Amino acid sequence: MPTPESAAFLAKKPTVPPTFDGVDYNDSQRFKAAQDAILREQWVKSMMARLVREELAKCYYREGVNHLEKCGKLRERYFEALKESKVRGYYFQQQNYVPGKDNPTGQDLSAEGIAKPQDGNFATVPPEEAKKQGDTRL
Repeated sequence: MPTPESAAFLAKKPTVPPTFDGVDYNDSQRFKAAQDAILREQWVKSMMARLVREELAKCYYREGVNHLEKCGKLRERYFEALKESKVRGYYFQQQNYVPGKDNPTGQDLSAEGIAKPQDGNFATVPPEEAKKQGDTRL
């Protein structure tokens, strides 16, 4: 049975999703809340990997020589958790935001006027029009 959440806990509970999607970078309060949510989510994943590692260590100790057979599911779960367990911070996600891709819900929430990837490059105009305008970088 889950324990009821106190008012103090609910006051500190984050209300923003762990993404920069829809955040106005000039609104410092919402911007900082998004940064905190991203870091919090990364720490949760890191601590989950730590818990699985501790359970795996107990299983290895308990099972002894049979650990390869008995602890296989925990081992696979730990390897999956290791892929996402590193706390990377928010700078990369903040500076290289890709609409739709960085959204954890999977919905495409991209707005008009935002640069979209075209042919592997980020461009606001199609490559054909850029060549017509005299851009030789493409």
